[in-house]
Amino acid sequence: MRRYVPSVFAIIVVAATALLAVPAHRVAVLADESPVLQNDHEFVQAASKADKAKVASLLDSDFSWTDADGKTQSRTEILNSLPTPALGSEAGADVQQRTYGLVAAVMSARDKTYVLRIWVKRPAGWRLLVYHEVALGRQSVPHSGAAVKDCENPCKTLPYKPRNEAEQAIIASWQALETGVTNHDAAAWSPHIADDFVMLSSANDHPLSKADRIGTLNLQKQTGVGSAPSPLVSAQMFDFGDSVVMTCLHQPYSGKPVHVSRLWIKREGHWVMSISYQTTIQAAPAKAS
Repeated sequence: MRRYVPSVFAIIVVAATALLAVPAHRVAVLADESPVLQNDHEFVQAASKADKAKVASLLDSDFSWTDADGKTQSRTEILNSLPTPALGSEAGADVQQRTYGLVAAVMSARDKTYVLRIWVKRPAGWRLLVYHEVALGRQSVPHSGAAVKDCENPCKTLPYKPRNEAEQAIIASWQALETGVTNHDAAAWSPHIADDFVMLSSANDHPLSKADRIGTLNLQKQTGVGSAPSPLVSAQMFDFGDSVVMTCLHQPYSGKPVHVSRLWIKREGHWVMSISYQTTIQAAPAKAS
């Protein structure tokens, strides 16, 4: 009796065909074998299928979800009525991961929609702390004070009391960079920003890098236009050693309030901002100028 033995070439073809059938996001997981990306993939698929039980198993107790309209909900609220993710199952999305010790950021994008997911390492494993959507170009009015040239809050005073040394250092860094923004001083702003910094906002039509922001500050310095940052209304900080997650509510001098998620990292003994996602709260009333 003859036995059929598949050729090596046939095996390779079958394996390659199977791999091509796997979604791009899943291929990245298989290649990387990162626990963060594995959990992230599971969360994305579960959320897109409204699988509350699976989503619940991956969420941190302090989890918050901010959608593209700026609506922010807690873990309990979203599990009562699971929102529909802006990118669905994220087929065809560009996915990037950054890991900073006990904190990892996964950034996904397709067209003008961007999603930030911040994962944190707990004793039980990686859990999702922040889910934040931004639809670029959603808000035409800039968040900063276009005619304001002095900055009291957040540059000098804040409605937030730091709880430890790390938070004190982060606030000092933040106030220094915002003072640099107010004064159009790129040299004063730059040391407090990571080289891989990225900012996304409802008021911008594209992501901004560190170089982009320096260019804007230099241009504002030439024109002399006021650009005081939006005052802080409230904040939360989550400390994970050399990484701190900061979620904030800001009220611009005019217009609607903004929900902001920031990631701070400690490099060479100094705290620098690495990521900033800013979403205008569409349902909130606008403050008159």
